[in-house]
Amino acid sequence: MSKEKKLPPLAASRPTSPDDVAARKLEREHKDALVRGVTSIDAMRQAIKRAARTLPAITEVPRLGALDAKAFRARAAQGLPFLITGLVGKWPLSALTPATLRERFSHLPVRARVGDYINTAFAPDRAMQDMSMLEYLELVDAGTHALPPYLGNLELRELNSLCHWPGYLGKMGPPRFWIGPAGTVTPLHCDYDDNIFAQIWGSKRIFLSPPHHDEFLYPSEANAILFGSPFDPEAPDYGKFPLARQASMVEVIVTPGDMLYVPAGWYHQVRALTFSLSSNRWARGLPFALNGDPALLRGPSSPAVSSAA
Repeated sequence: MSKEKKLPPLAASRPTSPDDVAARKLEREHKDALVRGVTSIDAMRQAIKRAARTLPAITEVPRLGALDAKAFRARAAQGLPFLITGLVGKWPLSALTPATLRERFSHLPVRARVGDYINTAFAPDRAMQDMSMLEYLELVDAGTHALPPYLGNLELRELNSLCHWPGYLGKMGPPRFWIGPAGTVTPLHCDYDDNIFAQIWGSKRIFLSPPHHDEFLYPSEANAILFGSPFDPEAPDYGKFPLARQASMVEVIVTPGDMLYVPAGWYHQVRALTFSLSSNRWARGLPFALNGDPALLRGPSSPAVSSAA
């Protein structure tokens, strides 16, 4: 078994001054635009929200059987979330159990979200702790944290060969893994990339809200493709967030074997209902809902323009 790379030091990933923050922001937006082949991340975001205004309101997320890539992309072009069954349950990882984490992967280095990682979810100094997989599982078993520690958004390359991703998205980022007991939460946020989310073990409750309803959700920018919201659809505080009454929310429970398509720009909040292992991949191209809009595509000689320009 190959040895997993050590995680980079936490301090190395954190900006140290306002100038450093600004420089990294511009650098990242330029890189993000190049990777996605668009002239401007900001223009892409605005186009996603305009397209969302034409979407029908939904009260449930449809559950579909296995789709080939052509059928998936045709459905995704509608700009609405949907569930796919019949794929993830066939993955080798789905046939294993949580005990496998101790038996085969206890040595893996992981970075756990600890403390109040909900209210600091999109802050650069969110509380994190480096440890081994075994140390993480023992921390969970100890049950000493009001909010259970969470392994979120991690590359665990030793698990990759146990997952057979369909080629739905074309160009994709690496698989990311999410591991934790009941009660772990990823608070309301949106990513401006198409997303396929595979539920491997356990169940999760997910709330979804369309991109143009960000005007009701008090968003703040974590980076050009990630925006967080302080509103909690599970415990709505309309006194503090009165506009959120106007935000449409649809709830879906994902169970083992489900794959959820989350279109770019859709806000989502995720809570584990049981001990859970999930994995997702984000697209690295123009979102399907924009139907290949040539006005957004970066030509061979087009400069990438950041949202700060």
